[in-house]
Amino acid sequence: MRSPREIAFRLRQETANLWLYAFPPRLNIDAPAPIAKLPDPDGVFAALAGSPLARQIETLAEGFLAHRFPVLGINIETGPEIDWSRDYVHGISNEVPYFRRVKYLDFAAVGDHKIIWELNRHQHLVILAQAWLLTRRDDFLKEIVRQLEHWLAVNPFQCGINWASALEVGFRALSWIYVYHFAGSAFSPEFRQRFLLAIYRHGLHLNANLSVYFSPNTHLLGEAVALHAIAVAFPDLPASGGWRRKAARIVSEEMDRQVRDDGSHFEQSSYYHVYAVDFFALHAILEDTDERYRSKLARMTEYLIALLGPERRLVFLGDDDGGRLFHPYGPRDTFGRGTVALCSVLLNRPEWLTHPEDLYEIALWWLGPKVLAMPAAPARQPASRFFPDAGVAVLHRGRTQVIVDAGPFGVWGAGHSHSDTLSMTVRHGARDMLIDPGTYTYISSPIWRSRFRGTAAHNTIRVQNRDQATPVNAFRWADKPETEVLDWSPSGRIDAICRYSDIRHRRVVEFLDTHTLCVLDVVETLDPKLLAEQFWHPGQILSQLSAQSFDLGDGVFLCLGGPESPEVSAGGDYGWRSPALGAKECSPLIVVTRHGSGTLVFGAALRFDARPVSVHVEAKDEGWRVKLLDGSEVVAEMFVPSAYCAR
Repeated sequence: MRSPREIAFRLRQETANLWLYAFPPRLNIDAPAPIAKLPDPDGVFAALAGSPLARQIETLAEGFLAHRFPVLGINIETGPEIDWSRDYVHGISNEVPYFRRVKYLDFAAVGDHKIIWELNRHQHLVILAQAWLLTRRDDFLKEIVRQLEHWLAVNPFQCGINWASALEVGFRALSWIYVYHFAGSAFSPEFRQRFLLAIYRHGLHLNANLSVYFSPNTHLLGEAVALHAIAVAFPDLPASGGWRRKAARIVSEEMDRQVRDDGSHFEQSSYYHVYAVDFFALHAILEDTDERYRSKLARMTEYLIALLGPERRLVFLGDDDGGRLFHPYGPRDTFGRGTVALCSVLLNRPEWLTHPEDLYEIALWWLGPKVLAMPAAPARQPASRFFPDAGVAVLHRGRTQVIVDAGPFGVWGAGHSHSDTLSMTVRHGARDMLIDPGTYTYISSPIWRSRFRGTAAHNTIRVQNRDQATPVNAFRWADKPETEVLDWSPSGRIDAICRYSDIRHRRVVEFLDTHTLCVLDVVETLDPKLLAEQFWHPGQILSQLSAQSFDLGDGVFLCLGGPESPEVSAGGDYGWRSPALGAKECSPLIVVTRHGSGTLVFGAALRFDARPVSVHVEAKDEGWRVKLLDGSEVVAEMFVPSAYCAR
């Protein structure tokens, strides 16, 4: 039920949109390039010359000249003329009606909007502009102008799928700001006029369509950051002063609303957390922000550092969008590196900068060559941490990092959450031992969307063949579970509960020593015919050693056991993983199945040396004792009380 305030807001929005559609604004203005608020491009490119990133930029630009585009997890070749409204993967092109008539969530009607929008963010044009400055090759500059002229011709203001999302308009505007900063001085006067008018219209559209009630998450944040950036970059545009004040107020409010006290973002997605840090950091560069804002940004960075771990690779919790605010090219799990390096300089936290090469991807462009003067800090052994608002424990012991997601689903409909409560990932050195399989798709296939975000796609327990929440559509869950962290210890232990329907799942994860991680799962329900499945998604190809022991490679063994003999499937039964949105591949899967009534118990252990063991769980009145045995010798053991008591 919409409130009178929301109804009035939406009426004002639609009135403004119809006015803009009926009477597209005109503008006769010029603006200096480079943009004064941004670092001098000549200094940036002098610092960049000869670097690996410079070579990567030129290689990418060569592909863009040939209209070959790496989009999300796929590669698109458009041919000589780009169809800007086409889903090239599924072969669906779109008309360009008034943008409110575009059903962009209807796959049958428009295709996969993510694939269309990613190309229309025009981040590849930023690469072409960078390549032009690096090489001064005219073909790069001509390609920028050619693509922009064509885009403006076939995407009339307020018409078509590329105006249907205000956030996508914001992404494109941010790209155009940097294109103008790098190459605007070389544009002809006539094209500069057209281009500046287009940027102005993007600002008008953003101002009229801020997602205050619909998607008031990273959508609203990104839109406000982009509107503010337009106003700062082009202060002579009409209404720029009002845009700047309005957008700055929104970004400040969203820092309070979207970021929790432990630094985590409220959508419960690690990928969207990176997005949010980038948005907030760019805004802090363009606007004077207070200590409260910068303190929260620092906590966001610390949470990101914990998720990256010593290998500096992002673990995916929830949806991974596949995109990035700036330079969305390369392995998706490394995107957080440039963000941490940027914040180390922006917030004067030199201890975060352990790899100075990470400064080149974002910090150099946003802050200038001065960032390269910051010395590298020595790498330190990370400590285990618990983030209470996110419910995420990051456990470390030796070369091993374990992340346990014991937190709630995201806010409202939890659109970017997965049904992954009490799931865990394990990384041993550079090897991914247990993985989160990723996201793959949003709307192209409801079946695959459900599969990748369902409980069975995560290293946790599924009961009665149902997810931990009820999927309503591709971006909404109902009947979200309750979670409670009973205990956690920085020595490497977490004890937590997930409750939904009449089901109670308790999981205890604990390092018993440097080489041994132990897991106990206890499942309780009133249903007399209880079916519970424990899922494990290894990051390595498996060699089955026995019915309960699996070789994960490099001397690492996953050992399973419990009070009953499990049904274990592996080898011929495979799961799936998605290294990036739009791509999927076969992946190993272990499923341990138990039938019974009342209470079912699972025990498992990961060994990080070449000594496979068996797992034995003893159920006692006061709790459960998990023993790891090498033959008859007890290698390690863990006791879990049936009733919670503080350790």
